[in-house]
Amino acid sequence: MPTLVFVDASVKINAVDLSDHVKSVKLNYSAELQEATAMGNLSKARKGGLKDWSVEIEFYQDYAAGKIDATIFPLVGVQTAFELIPVKGTAVSATNKRHSGNGIISSYPPYTGSVGEMGMAPITMEGSDGVPLIQASS
Repeated sequence: MPTLVFVDASVKINAVDLSDHVKSVKLNYSAELQEATAMGNLSKARKGGLKDWSVEIEFYQDYAAGKIDATIFPLVGVQTAFELIPVKGTAVSATNKRHSGNGIISSYPPYTGSVGEMGMAPITMEGSDGVPLIQASS
């Protein structure tokens, strides 16, 4: 059974490769459930509704030009592109799918950390303007 150990995912925000600063990445994909229970049903009935997605990325903070703060700070509240690939440097395939789309960075605390810890920069990006999450296998 194939499994994946996350050791080198590719993460691009606004076409900037920030992979070398990623601690963790989480892609959420969901559908709103609409209740469709009618008379005679003995339990709740549901139908899948509108789909939604978000991305949560935890970066090690870097204030250098072209790195985390310089890339992310101006994009808060602005629709921008992202791309995630589980294994960087390997061809996109059925076992290494690329997920991409356009979303809005809704959260970016530029200072996160405690004394003696690495400075972190977590972001949350949410789907916007009805643009779907795209999954490609080639």
